[in-house]
Amino acid sequence: MTIDRTPARLLAAAAATVLTLALLPAPAGASGAGNGAQDPASASGTGGNNPTVGHAPDAPTRLATNDLSHARNVEGTPLFGWLPRDRDPGEIQTAYQLRLSSVTDRTVWDSGRVVTGEQSHVAYTGPALVEGTAYTWTVRTWDATGKSSPWADRAAFETGISDTNWSGAQWIQRLPAAERRPDEWSLFRTERALTSARVRTARAYTSGSHSWALWVNGREADRGSTFSYPGEGFYQSTDITALVRGRSTITLGALLHWYGGGQGRAAGTPGLLVKVVVEYTDGTTQTITTDPTWRVREAPYRESPLRNGEGDRIEHADAQRAAEIGPWRQPGFDDSAWAPPVVLGAHPAAPFTHLTGLDARIVSSENATVVKPVRILTAADGTPVADFGVVIPARPVVDFEAGRAGRTLTLRAGYELSENGRVATTPEATQSTDMSYPFTQADGAQTFTAFAHLGFRYFEIPGAGEKINFEDVRAILVHTEVEGPRAEFRSSDPTLDRVWALMQRSALYSVQEQFVDTPTREKGQFLGDAANISYATMQGFGERAATRKAIREFLASQKRHWSATVADTGRYNAVYPNGDGKRDIPDYSEMFVDWVWRWYEVTGDETLLAEAYPAILATAGYVRRHIPAAGPTAGLVTNLSGGSGQYQYGIVDWPAPGRFGYDMNTAARTTVNALGVEVLRRAADMAEVLQRAERSELRQAELDLITAVNQRLRRTDGVYVDGLRADGTQSGHAGQHSTSYAVAFGIAPAADLPALTEFLAASGMKQGPMTAHWLLKALETRPDAVLKLLTNPDDLGWADILAKGGTFTWEAWSIDPGTNFSQSHGWGAQAAVDIIETVLGVRLGEPGGRTVTIAPPATSLRHAAGSVPTQRGEVRLAWQRTGGGLHVQGRIPVNVTARIELPPGTYYASGDVEQLTATTFRAGSGDFSIRSR
Repeated sequence: MTIDRTPARLLAAAAATVLTLALLPAPAGASGAGNGAQDPASASGTGGNNPTVGHAPDAPTRLATNDLSHARNVEGTPLFGWLPRDRDPGEIQTAYQLRLSSVTDRTVWDSGRVVTGEQSHVAYTGPALVEGTAYTWTVRTWDATGKSSPWADRAAFETGISDTNWSGAQWIQRLPAAERRPDEWSLFRTERALTSARVRTARAYTSGSHSWALWVNGREADRGSTFSYPGEGFYQSTDITALVRGRSTITLGALLHWYGGGQGRAAGTPGLLVKVVVEYTDGTTQTITTDPTWRVREAPYRESPLRNGEGDRIEHADAQRAAEIGPWRQPGFDDSAWAPPVVLGAHPAAPFTHLTGLDARIVSSENATVVKPVRILTAADGTPVADFGVVIPARPVVDFEAGRAGRTLTLRAGYELSENGRVATTPEATQSTDMSYPFTQADGAQTFTAFAHLGFRYFEIPGAGEKINFEDVRAILVHTEVEGPRAEFRSSDPTLDRVWALMQRSALYSVQEQFVDTPTREKGQFLGDAANISYATMQGFGERAATRKAIREFLASQKRHWSATVADTGRYNAVYPNGDGKRDIPDYSEMFVDWVWRWYEVTGDETLLAEAYPAILATAGYVRRHIPAAGPTAGLVTNLSGGSGQYQYGIVDWPAPGRFGYDMNTAARTTVNALGVEVLRRAADMAEVLQRAERSELRQAELDLITAVNQRLRRTDGVYVDGLRADGTQSGHAGQHSTSYAVAFGIAPAADLPALTEFLAASGMKQGPMTAHWLLKALETRPDAVLKLLTNPDDLGWADILAKGGTFTWEAWSIDPGTNFSQSHGWGAQAAVDIIETVLGVRLGEPGGRTVTIAPPATSLRHAAGSVPTQRGEVRLAWQRTGGGLHVQGRIPVNVTARIELPPGTYYASGDVEQLTATTFRAGSGDFSIRSR
């Protein structure tokens, strides 16, 4: 089954016996030396970005605004980025010049020549930009020898619109509050004459609560969701020029679904807001907005109960009702029998007081990926069952040729098959979720298309009364838009390659309108899940927009729920947005700080760092308030406030079996204290980056906590216990979590590390998928142990999931009766970072990828190859073991320097490489090759 719109450019190292630069193909527009590997005798050997050839640089490529190739709702200061290109080895950017223009080519701003190597998140400093306006821009760069590049091909972006620029667009509903339904489906439409057929551009701005789709002249133009609290919602803009050009009228139709509060969504209020702006070639404009003249009626769906206790509702589409309504999306439809809408008022109108332009979009209708099943199975009773090969988050679609009016089919998605070949409906196979899609047919040919997605592998069509063929079934994949390029990995170990594919797929498929707990049950944005998945998507797909949005949402949660009292400050909601108000998990609040720092490490973006810093400082205060100066647990974070039930004072790991006996009766838990060290460390790091006065105090607090942890939470053999009890005595249990956290977060003394990593390696997998990344991080100096944990099917872990038939990472390592663990849970995909960093051997150095470290590991792998998208371009690496060491080849982007660390051996290098010691090298941009003698 092909599920990507473009095939992955996987490297062919798994079949290679001799690695060559042919294994490292340059993607279109990529930078590189362009001359292949040099003979060792002719290599420049500078490795310090000191080019000797002296060609002028090529035009920059991959221009982006706010990390997007075509940002559609830019609000505030635009941030520009690009990739410089140069044929010469060892090149850097020494200056740039950026020009911003209107769509009529009028220069709006010229930066002039700016002497800097910065190439991402470059802030616009020109005159104020006009809202709701398209702009283009270009950039050129200068290299180390002072030569300038040609101007880059122009990129485009559009500014968003503020709350005061909706041209009177009014929030409309179908029902007044007294008649509101708990599962409310509504249709809206209007038809207007256009003042001219000579349309230059047309844009639609739309917001809706909760989920909506917009049609223009009968074609779906956009769809989206706003699950946020009113006042924190989003709007989207989309280009509808092609749908209105040459027309005399414009017909707008919308479907709105509101279904109350739950995990991942605030209850809010149903509402639709639309503004369409049509610009004509004569310079005039026409604006069409939601207002009292629109018409509204109930949509052809039946009110249904919840799928489970978490907020999603069973979706029951009624094609018979749809047939009775008629072609309502089409021009000329008679809607005179429809009702006028309920009008809340012109935006901003309570409760919808503020909207933000959304740049984290799910794949849209025009570029959605349609997935075909790999086969159609037939159950024992004759029911056709589509098998999509792997678990996917998708909207199923089925074509029927001979529907019968009024007949209701119970279409059903699922993860497993029962013995009779039907989709299994047990709690363990469904996460206790009703995964059905009831569908009431009309007469004749028709198509069922789900409006909302679920995660599933199988989809059955019982009682159809006709033969269902392979071509009748498909699914529309639903995940966040990513522009790539995507990380690649292949090795000599087939199991490892399958684990990599599992993680990559699971990470991407765990981000729809937001990061989700699971695309089947809750669809809630849990902070812990979001941070874990984001680690993988930022590295694996160059994803930025969804992470930026999620970080801002959790910052909003602190402002909404955790700012009223001193005791509350510094905490974040465990799920946000959500329908159950103020609710936190202490170690999730701690994890947020590391997540923000990871954003900075990956992107180099100080803008979001500065935006988050006040909240981060408050979180450091939250940790410090729980460190008593006296008493049995003096000096340690003790009973960190928050959570309830099994989450009180910290979750440690989840589900509960993933704690492997961790002592939850401790008052000063080692995991909470280790995360507390990370909070204080990263808060101090941020203070240093931002030059804030608190940095010295925060650094001292970090060092004091490290001292206390090492003095009071270690056994005599150096292994860390689970914590101190309230009376100050050590726990008698020393779980893997405690030591792995102490090592991963740089707490354990250096002299203890060999023994501690041996202890961890010998323990196997004794942590759940939620925290397994930190175990692998702790073992990064033992790549052999990391490889074993990743690939051992006889121990708990990812290989065991594959051996059990899993195609998506799970919430836990096993599916057990009565616990209902998720079979589509992305948080275990975080370990994709460890495959790249520890197993392939590519690790970011300075923030934003200014430097990278390449360190092929000492493992049993014969060879590995891959590429990693960084903020400054793709780093490519291929290595193979030889009798005397390694043969390593790679490609470094322009404006990046790599430090290369190799195992013992005798080596010679070609390309822009400087040998620092017998086994360490420094390489500048372009292709390099290092061979063992």
